[in-house]
Amino acid sequence: MFYMIAPMKTPPWYVLTGGPCAGKTTLVFELEKLGHAVLPEAARMFIEEQLALGKTIPEMRKDINKFEHDILQRHIELEGNVAKDKVTFFDRGIPDNVAYFRFTNLPIDEEFRRILETTKYRKVFLLEMLEYANDTARFETPEEARHIHNEIRRAYEELGHTIVDVPVLPIPERVEFVLANL
Repeated sequence: MFYMIAPMKTPPWYVLTGGPCAGKTTLVFELEKLGHAVLPEAARMFIEEQLALGKTIPEMRKDINKFEHDILQRHIELEGNVAKDKVTFFDRGIPDNVAYFRFTNLPIDEEFRRILETTKYRKVFLLEMLEYANDTARFETPEEARHIHNEIRRAYEELGHTIVDVPVLPIPERVEFVLANL
């Protein structure tokens, strides 16, 4: 697989992350309503596009290596189009893919490692998980979601990112918390 991402200084990019059902997408939408630039979740976009083409989650995940690499490539493409000088909130960052690679027992090749070395964010906001609920793009059990959450923390810590833990709060208070901790 071939991936491209240019090395960069740390842009004013902030990641909102956490396991499935942590409230990331809801928080991103609220920040967007307030006029902030946002980047939607690459995996959700990819899965919803595939569902619209008539594929099922099991069909997409049949070749888990291709599935995870397609999502990674989409994520890289999306981040590559974000202004490097504009405050932007991301619904997941590229290191989230590390957690999913580990969850599905896929190796992280040298090219992916190089991408991770050049991927920089000002801060990573790790949202505490909410009560788990399935939707069209979620396929994990609550236990697997918690495992992924822990792997996400581990991935960002290993890469030296600054992590801010975001407690479970009503949406307006979560927005205030994030904005107060930039």
